[in-house]
Amino acid sequence: MYRFLLTRQWVILTLVGVALVPTMIELGFWQFHRHERRVEQNALIKEALDAKPVPVTELTSPGHSVPRSDYWRRATATGTFDTGGEVVVRRRTNADDKVGVHVLTPLVLADGRAVLVNRGWIPAPADQHAYPAVPAPPKGEVTVTGRLKADETTGSSGIKDLAGLPDRQIMLINSEQRSQALGRPVLGGYLELVGPKPSGKIPERIGSPDHDSIGAHMAYAVQWWLFTAGVPVGWVILVRREVRDRREAAAKAAEETAAEDERDQESGTAPEPAKA
Repeated sequence: MYRFLLTRQWVILTLVGVALVPTMIELGFWQFHRHERRVEQNALIKEALDAKPVPVTELTSPGHSVPRSDYWRRATATGTFDTGGEVVVRRRTNADDKVGVHVLTPLVLADGRAVLVNRGWIPAPADQHAYPAVPAPPKGEVTVTGRLKADETTGSSGIKDLAGLPDRQIMLINSEQRSQALGRPVLGGYLELVGPKPSGKIPERIGSPDHDSIGAHMAYAVQWWLFTAGVPVGWVILVRREVRDRREAAAKAAEETAAEDERDQESGTAPEPAKA
């Protein structure tokens, strides 16, 4: 009755099921690990945001790569904004997903080094080749507080670093690139400005990172594992249905044969039994 399992159709179906099981198990663990990383990242962000601000020079220096453990750490810096070295970062969105630019202004410290300060978002001008009207930063010496971020690269951000951009416009916030342009040492990474608040509505401050939501990765993991369990269950159901259909077909064929024999006997066409 189960010889049909050796047919080409059923061999292919079984092999596909066997291949799907480890694949879906792996996909489930992939989503589970993404869930774990998200939970870990949320904990790091919360810890960084809750930590007491420290001088930025305690966290970074020229050429320093900001480690993940210091992402979002609140830091303070005292110096003078260099508007001559100010640039805008293209293709950035605000909280309402409107496309504009970020304003990146160097803050020159007392020792001559600078730290890049992302002062926030402003709308992009209609003419993409024109430099937008950027609100001026505070004059004189000022103390700012910001969230420390790592230098952006194409690999880490997915943003292509385009060449030939209009003057004072860039694609990536990168301390090494800005150090070369400014002709002075620049601390690694940059600060997302938190305070002091601007006198006007722009630049719009960049919102705090989300550290409450965990996404749907765990639900996806469970879903993949349920699919995994469904493969053998579904295979057994299909086999049982095939066996049932074959038995019903065989019984129906037997009934039809018996009925035909009975009709033949009633009409006298049935073969006579052999004489001894």
